[in-house]
This record gives sequence, C-alpha cells and structure tokens, in this order.
Amino acid sequence: MVRKLFIATAFVALVGGVPGAIAGEQYVDETGFAVSGYDPVAFFSLEQAPVGEKQPKAVPGKASITADYNGAKWAFASEENRDKFLANPEKYAPQFDGHCAYGIAQGGKVPANPNLWRIVDGKLYLNITPNVVGFWEADVPGNIVKADTNWEGAESKPASDRQWTSINDNKGTYKTLAPIDG
Repeated sequence: MVRKLFIATAFVALVGGVPGAIAGEQYVDETGFAVSGYDPVAFFSLEQAPVGEKQPKAVPGKASITADYNGAKWAFASEENRDKFLANPEKYAPQFDGHCAYGIAQGGKVPANPNLWRIVDGKLYLNITPNVVGFWEADVPGNIVKADTNWEGAESKPASDRQWTSINDNKGTYKTLAPIDG
C-alpha cells in the first residue's frame, strides 16, 4: 500500500506544469515522430493481451515511410499501413494526442510509452510506465470517463516535452527505438 501511494505521489509530481510544444499538437519525443516512431496502424493487427498481462511490443515504423498529421510526422511499417492511416487518421491515432491516458485521467499531460497500450472500443490508449498501467487497468472504463472529461481542459495546454525512455521504470519495455531505417 505504501509503495502504491509513493508511486501515485511521484506520478502526480511528474504531471505538474511541463513546458512543451504548441497546444493541440501531437506528443512528439526526441525521435521527432508521433508515437515515438512506432506504426499506429499496426496496433490494430496485434493480438491484445488480457488486462493484467503484458501487451505485444509496438511495431517500429520505417523512417522512409511517413505521413504528416496533427502537426507531427508519423512513421509506418508499410505503405499499406500509411495509406490506411491517411484514409482515416482519427481511427488510428492514439487518444489524447498520444499522451498517457492515465495522466489525462489524473488531470495532466505526460508522455506515453508506445509499448504500454490497449485498444478499447476501437480506440488506442497509451500509458507512461508499467506501474501506471496497473492503475489504468484497475478501472479502464472509469479512467476513460475521467480522461475524456479532463481532456476538454487539458487539450489546450502545452504538449509534454519529456522523454518516456528516460524513466527508469520503462527499462526493459523496449529493445530498439523507432523509427527504423528502411
């Protein structure tokens, strides 16, 4: 219980005022790509793990197959995926401009780790760390309601400029950074 309280306190501290990109833009980290260079369409073809289990790893996009949307560059594993995205970007783009869904539920914008994902009712949600995934999955429907409610006020705030890869809790959640050459 004390550990959970400590983690929640640390999370709230991280959510605090973060200067960043122009309001309304997609979260973009040091890779220069939305979803950290991973293919947003590929999530929808991965077999989703049950709540409480690790999801399959995100599929890296290729630096040679890209598109622009919502003020950001997106990378894709194939031209077919890029074309699907361009035909319906709202279907494939992660909710909350690619920020951590639990962070939005708590009232702030923090980065999201593309390997910590869940699709609910056809929408892609990302989270920041494995510990936060536990909080998110404790009440996915309730957290979605909170996040949707908070998004109206949070959307106009600057995007996070933090790097999810710099968070120690994320070590081991990825092997390579995206996009890949090709």
